[in-house]
Amino acid sequence: VQLQASGGGLVQPGGSLRLSCAASGVIFSFNVMGWCRQAPGKQRELVASITSGGRTNYADSVKGRFTISRDNAKNTPYLQMNSLKPEDTAVYYCYATYVREYWGQGTQVTVSS
Repeated sequence: VQLQASGGGLVQPGGSLRLSCAASGVIFSFNVMGWCRQAPGKQRELVASITSGGRTNYADSVKGRFTISRDNAKNTPYLQMNSLKPEDTAVYYCYATYVREYWGQGTQVTVSS
């Protein structure tokens, strides 16, 4: 099983990005899928998660700005990030769970003018 995150980049404050995480080698449906992020010198933190039934959970710092969704047929989660702030700058990692956790490689998000 491999998870491939994409969609990161450099954006100005107030801008938007959409992250996606393509899964390959999967013959089952993930239970929970989500995104974490890690800024330099800080611990990795949960950003958002979504269950197979569509229940979502967000970090307080991104509520109202980020939206997580998933395509169950493709086993792919998406993270729509709006109103980005410099403090959102981090490496974003996707993950998925089925018996165990699977992690994708990170994608850099930089919010700067």
